[in-house]
Amino acid sequence: MVGLTLCVGCTKILGNNKAREPDAEPPPSFGTLDHGGGGGPSLAAQARYDEFFEDPQLRALIDEALENNQDLNIQLQELIIVQNEIAATRGEYIPRLDAGVGVGLEKVGEHTTQGVSDGAHNVPRNLPDFRFGFKASWETDMWSSLRNARKAMKVRYAATVQERNFLVTEIVAEIANSYYDLVALDKQLEILDRNIGIQKDALEIVKLKKAAARDTELGVQRFEAEVAKNQGRRYNLEQARILIENRINFLVGRYPQPVARNSAALDRTVPESIATGLPSELLENRPDVKAAQLQLEAAKLDTKSAKARFYPSLSLEAGLGYESFNIAHLVDTPQSLAYNLAGSLLAPLLNRAAIKADYRSANARQVQAVFEYERSILQAYTDVVNQLNSVSNLRQRYEQLSRQVEALKTAVDVSNILYRAASVDYYEVLMTRRDSLEAEMELIETKKQQMQALVSIYQALGGGWRRDPSKAELAAEPPPPRARRGAK
Repeated sequence: MVGLTLCVGCTKILGNNKAREPDAEPPPSFGTLDHGGGGGPSLAAQARYDEFFEDPQLRALIDEALENNQDLNIQLQELIIVQNEIAATRGEYIPRLDAGVGVGLEKVGEHTTQGVSDGAHNVPRNLPDFRFGFKASWETDMWSSLRNARKAMKVRYAATVQERNFLVTEIVAEIANSYYDLVALDKQLEILDRNIGIQKDALEIVKLKKAAARDTELGVQRFEAEVAKNQGRRYNLEQARILIENRINFLVGRYPQPVARNSAALDRTVPESIATGLPSELLENRPDVKAAQLQLEAAKLDTKSAKARFYPSLSLEAGLGYESFNIAHLVDTPQSLAYNLAGSLLAPLLNRAAIKADYRSANARQVQAVFEYERSILQAYTDVVNQLNSVSNLRQRYEQLSRQVEALKTAVDVSNILYRAASVDYYEVLMTRRDSLEAEMELIETKKQQMQALVSIYQALGGGWRRDPSKAELAAEPPPPRARRGAK
């Protein structure tokens, strides 16, 4: 009753900024782009990353990254620190018992009442003091303020675990996307090299025709310029390949070195339909959503803990031991036995302004956590819809580009025949081959984007952080030290 009296007006303290429950109900489906797969289990529920990615070299890179990536290992140490902080707070709300031994020396002034009394009773001028015993104290935590604070730390630890899982999904997705970047660059370099060879052959033909007075120097110069342009373009692709390789090496936690890859990685068929599951599954599959939910739960506990400071607190203290100025009589019982017992009930009266401010701040953090949780759900839903659109549009684009590439291949053959027959000039041949090269390069780029969109939808649905239990280390246990690999 006293606590209720002291907290009269707690609601008024918050004004219009009262906390509320979050709107955690996403739409019932992802719209018309789930290709009829909305009722089935999502990709995230179907496969761990080591099952989702078929390429063994890509899986090996991800495995190595999850062991050596510096960001993940930094986050792991953060988990260990939080665990230790939780263990340290346990002693704040259980009774405390201390043992002590002390030795002292005291001399009081002779012209004081104590000095006159000591002189009359022949007490030594330099008075020793010997003591030992036990002292106990207990903050009873009647309103669970300390317990709620510790519960909040435990919940935040669970949120940190989910944040680390989300970091895993980002690293897995980035490695996979970079891997497909690398394989696509390999294929584009192959296409470019093949076209440079064809263009060199065409240049020789133009030179021969010029020597036979059937063509001009202009044709020769235009073909030479085209060959030089594509040779220069090759260096740009080579540099891009080096950057991607080293980005993968950095994510894996090793120094620059060649990255093993499978040139057929882009040949994987993108499925016609994608089982997205229900949007409500995102609340369980997405680590960032789960982390936001746990942060909200922790904020609620913090608000309860801050509110409890308005109520009285009960403290108990007790001591038991022996004390004497003569060590020979230190354990005489009951003459040297000393004890004390005290209890105090304290209620805030004049310092309530600071308590009110802390309560309002805790409530504001809870309101903030509500919005962050709602934002995480909105972001998760939007990510899935965006990637579904991307997969659908890229599939149609790839089909159209494939037709364009086939048509231009035929056009190149026709232009060669017509050029030899003097039915078209060099310009038609040059432009047709340039268009064919650009279409092939764009087709590879679109195929790469298809594979990356598949990775992104897998990540958006909450996939990428699940591992084979035999490979997953405990969150609280750091991996054993391992020598860093040098450049090969």
